[in-house]
Amino acid sequence: MSQSFILRNEERGHDLIKSDGSRSSYIAGHPDGFVTRASSFNFHEYQGGRPGFGTIRVFGDEVFHGAGCGYNMHPHHNFAICAFVFGGQLTHVNTAGEGMVDQLRAGDYYVFSAGSGGKHSELSITTEDMQAIYLWVMPEQLYLPPAYHRGHFDFRRRRNEIVMLVGDGDGALPIPQDLRVSRLIADRGRSFRYAPRTASHGAYVFVREGRIGCAGEELGYRDSMGLSGVAAVDIDILDDDSDILIVETIMIDEANIKTWESEHAGH
Repeated sequence: MSQSFILRNEERGHDLIKSDGSRSSYIAGHPDGFVTRASSFNFHEYQGGRPGFGTIRVFGDEVFHGAGCGYNMHPHHNFAICAFVFGGQLTHVNTAGEGMVDQLRAGDYYVFSAGSGGKHSELSITTEDMQAIYLWVMPEQLYLPPAYHRGHFDFRRRRNEIVMLVGDGDGALPIPQDLRVSRLIADRGRSFRYAPRTASHGAYVFVREGRIGCAGEELGYRDSMGLSGVAAVDIDILDDDSDILIVETIMIDEANIKTWESEHAGH
């Protein structure tokens, strides 16, 4: 049975978080700096208009405003976290393996699988605002060893094609879940079809820039749509330079999700 929903940009959770008071231990930077966050789903302090979709718990675009702004070192466990950078520079310090310091710019992205436990810090240390989309995914197996992988999307060479960034495709970054993240930058008048792997998989389609027709509905800037139980998702590009992210996820029982969330409230 097919199911779908549309989430308009204005229906998402929109937050401005300053580095002051009790938040200063988590939000890095001068008190004049701040993080803006627009969240598609409702997970603890990540507020949005609806619960998660499949294994997705968090999907939000964030901007770090001000040099030194971001998140101080903090722990995670049993989460796979992805960040896709679209502007500025993200300095990412993490403890996976022997630990590393990574610097990511537009087109770069990472998968940090916290597994049995890991810490990381994410900072914008330049004066340019850092823009990224964050995706948090429930892992398929708990307490795996922490791991970190990073990649780059070359929008000049991979235009007008659906490119898998995360998942089990050639050149994609691995993630401990039945999930794939693809990106499409396309020109007006083009049409594409995305086919989920099985009827048990759903697709979350997010319009970062531009305007598209998706499954017979028009989606604009920061609008999104979730579909499950469909054989394919048809996407028509209505504006030049439209930039779309597609997250394909196995659909899981909502009761299992609630049990998992109550056991992992500290994420």
